[in-house]
Order: sequence, then structure tokens, then C-alpha cells
Amino acid sequence: MTLFEKHHALIEQAIAAGKSRNFWTSYPENPKAYGEGMDEAGKAAFSAQMTQNFTELLQDGQAWVGEEFSPYLQLGIGVKYPQSNNETIIAHASKAQELWGKTNIQTRAGLLVESLERVKARFFEIAYATMHTTGQAYMMSFQASGPHANDRALEAIAIGYQQLTSIEPNAVWTKPMGKFDLTLQKNFKAMPKGIGLVIGCSTFPIWNTVPGLYADLICGNVCIVKPHPKAILPIAIVVAELQKLLKENGIDPMVVQLAVDTVDAPVTKQLAENKDVKLIDFTGSSAFGDYIELLENKTTFTEKAGVNCVILDSVKDIKAVAGNIAFSASLFSGQMCTAPQNIYIPESGINTAEGHLSYEDARNAIVQAITDLVDNPKMGPHILGAIQSEATLKRLQNAGTMGGNLILAAKGVANPEFEHARVYSPAVIELTSADEYIYKKECFGPIVFIIKTRNTEESLHITKNLSIEIGAITCLAFCTDKNIIHHIEETMNQVYTPVSFNLGGAAFVNSHAAFSDFHVTGGNPAGNASFTNGEYISKRFVWVGNRMME
Repeated sequence: MTLFEKHHALIEQAIAAGKSRNFWTSYPENPKAYGEGMDEAGKAAFSAQMTQNFTELLQDGQAWVGEEFSPYLQLGIGVKYPQSNNETIIAHASKAQELWGKTNIQTRAGLLVESLERVKARFFEIAYATMHTTGQAYMMSFQASGPHANDRALEAIAIGYQQLTSIEPNAVWTKPMGKFDLTLQKNFKAMPKGIGLVIGCSTFPIWNTVPGLYADLICGNVCIVKPHPKAILPIAIVVAELQKLLKENGIDPMVVQLAVDTVDAPVTKQLAENKDVKLIDFTGSSAFGDYIELLENKTTFTEKAGVNCVILDSVKDIKAVAGNIAFSASLFSGQMCTAPQNIYIPESGINTAEGHLSYEDARNAIVQAITDLVDNPKMGPHILGAIQSEATLKRLQNAGTMGGNLILAAKGVANPEFEHARVYSPAVIELTSADEYIYKKECFGPIVFIIKTRNTEESLHITKNLSIEIGAITCLAFCTDKNIIHHIEETMNQVYTPVSFNLGGAAFVNSHAAFSDFHVTGGNPAGNASFTNGEYISKRFVWVGNRMME
């Protein structure tokens, strides 16, 4: 049985899930689904890798580099990776491209799904690697870098397989011409564009990387993975599993390579500007994303910064709404591209099922919900995670100097497992709609602005304009009036921003589900691509048709 035959049914299930947009997963998010002893084994594997060279990669290097730092342990994890010069990496990629591009779609699909099964066996090790490089709490590390990332990768494979098999490769074309027929033999080939470069981020090193990686590979493009120097180990494990599987099946393992660097000696621009690199995926700052998008002769897929807003118009239960907002703003200390930042409340207050609530009472409910969450020793440290970078920590510590009224200062939160963990609660700053010089930019991390507006229409007007000028990945709205709900949806959709209404319970604006939710629309400045629509795949290859008359 070939690998494609082994996994064909799963690929078809994934295609069907993408069509229905209903809940479906091949990788359960509950750690208990993966058997007894797996967590302990994964933790032991991560611990054994610390302070050691990562030798699993099937690629040579002229030096060993690594500078990852655990936000929980407050010390370097000591792992080093083989580093080659860019010329060597490009040369290996060019050689591998010759055969990978000619490998048939069934073989590619089978290999790629099999690689996800190999990665699944290392979910727990990856979870600890993610935790100690990004600052994500354990459960988020497991889910985001494990099952959820695998689902996103499988989604890319499924859409790629669907598109690449949507056209018959051979046809006999006959046109009646009256006294004779005109007949041509035709063939159609999906030609890959060439070498891909996927530039990773420091906070979600797998979830944000594998969609582009697997989209490149399923379309016949080799791929260079350039992780953030502070978050290498999680994606290095994925690349290693891919390389080993390729070699086992007689394929050049340099189809996928890891390109590592350091903060002081970056190589990203040199790789991105190389003439042989044709495809670039990027997650990170708007400034660097803008640079990537302007590179000539490149097809780019970016996810950049945006300002995500919350519009409060009317609610059924203010306590439930405040709790939902508090959780979303506190999750991973706001270090998510989907985290809400600006919360708009009309100066006249909001209506609730229990009567009218003043602006001050609505504001105080949100502040109290955040306080209750972070002060809960069983919830706070495990929802907040840890602060990943010094820049984010410095921004948080200086929140009181931004302007406005600091109504809730950030404070250190004790983690019962890690004495030195860098954990802080969110800072909340009260503003008015006139303070746009403060709230009209992304403040990455646990900083929340509560903004007093004249009314819901002004809240919506500000949110719309921010989506146009700065970009937004999410928008959260609470409203009980169907007409206003429709108005908000229509207004925000016209500027290519999705809206989540009246979320509660286990539904949070931060989460986007594979096979159902599109992550980023690609229609506003927050990014030019979307996980995972057809264009995200189809721009990575070109259909070429040939004709022959016999």
C-alpha cells in the first residue's frame, strides 16, 4: 500500500470538511486522546534536548547557533542548530526542486499527510518546546503547536490536492468544422513556481508556519523555513520529521530546509531578496510585512499587525460578557494576533436584560472581570502564560506613560510551577474617542484600552476606519438588536473584517478553527493572505496547457 492509498480517505474527509465548514478534526485537542505516559515522555525528551545540539536535521552546517530563552525558567534552553550560508541553502533547494516539482500529486499528498502522523507522535515534546520558547501556557502550547497546527497543515494539503486534481491532465479536443473535425491532443500541467521561504514568528512558531510550508510542498515547491531566532525548536522538530520521511522514500530531504540565524546576525532579508526565491510567507510586524510585499518578482503571503476592536452596544448578561472579554484579552497575555485591544463603550451606557447600565458600571465590570481572572490562582497563571519578549515587557511596564487614565496597572502574577516565570496581568487604560494618537496602533501584549464614545455609531465608525487604515484580524461585538447587528456586520464586512457577535461560554474571539474559519481575510492591511482559501494555494503554481496535432 502506498502512502497515498493509506491516507486517501483522510484527504477526502478533509476536503469534505472544508466544503461543509462544520466542526471536524483529525487531531483531537484533548491530550488524553493520545495515550498514557505521552506527556511524561514528551517532557523527558524536551529536557534531554536542552543544552544539546539538535542533530536530527539531515542538513550540514558550518556552525552551530541558538539563543532561545525560556520565559518560564528565565534562562537559555541551550539548544543549537546547524547553520549554513545562504548560498548553500539555495543551491540545495534548487537541486531538490528539479525532482520535487515533477513528483506526482498523489505521492506528494501521501508523504505530507504521513509526515503529520510522524509529528503527531511528538505533540507533547513539541508542546514543551513551544512553552519554553514562546511563553504559551502548557495547554495552549499543546493545542496550538500540536492538533490545531496539524489541522491547518492538513487543510492546506486537502485544498492543494483538490485544486491540483480539478482539471483532467489529458484531453482529446475535437471541434466540428462542417466537412471535417479539428482534433488536438492537449495536456495540462500544474507547474510549481519554485523555491518558497516561510518566515516564522516568535509567539506561534508552528501554527503560523505550517500552512505556508505545506501549501508550498503540496504544490510542488521546495521550502526553506526561517524561524524566529527565539523560537526554533518547535518547528525544527517538524522539519526534521519531514526530512527523515523524505529520505526514507528516496526523495532528497533538502526539499525542506531549516535556515537559522541570530538576532544580531539576521539572514531573512538576504534570503527574501534572493532571485531564486519565488514564494514568501511571513508572519510578524507590519513594517517588515510591508517590505516583503514590495519585493519584486515574488508571490507573497503576509499576516501583519492590526488593531482588533470590541463594540459594546447592548448585552443580556454583563457579567458573562465582561468575563468573555477578560479571558480573550488575558489569554497568552494578549500576545495573539487575534487578541482584542480597543473596547468601545457609549458614554450613555448600554442596555442589558436587567435594565440600563451606565458607562462607568460597564467599564468597571470589565476591569473587575480581568482582576478576578488574574487573581484566581487556579486560572490566572495558566491563562496568562508568560511574556515572550523584552520588548513586550517594556511596553507593558511603560503603559502608564502612554496617556489617558491608567485604571488597572499590570502586576506580577505568581506561577506555582515556575518560581521565576515572567507573568504579568493586563494593564487597562481609559481613553476617549479623541485620544486616537494612543489607540490608533497595535500595542502588542496585555494592554487594553477602554474607550468612551458618543454612541455605538461612533464606535463602529472608529472600528471601520481602523480596519481601513491599520487593519484588523478580528472584531467582537455585543448587541441584542438584530437591526444593529446587521448594520455592524455589513459595515465591517465591507472593509474585509469578520465579526463575532455575542460570544460566550467556551467561544472566544481569539480562536479560529481549521476547515471552518478563515484566518485573516487578506482584504485589509492586517495581511494580504488568508488561512486557508483557494487563492492561498492557487497562487503557488501555474497551469500550463500544451497542444499537439497529429
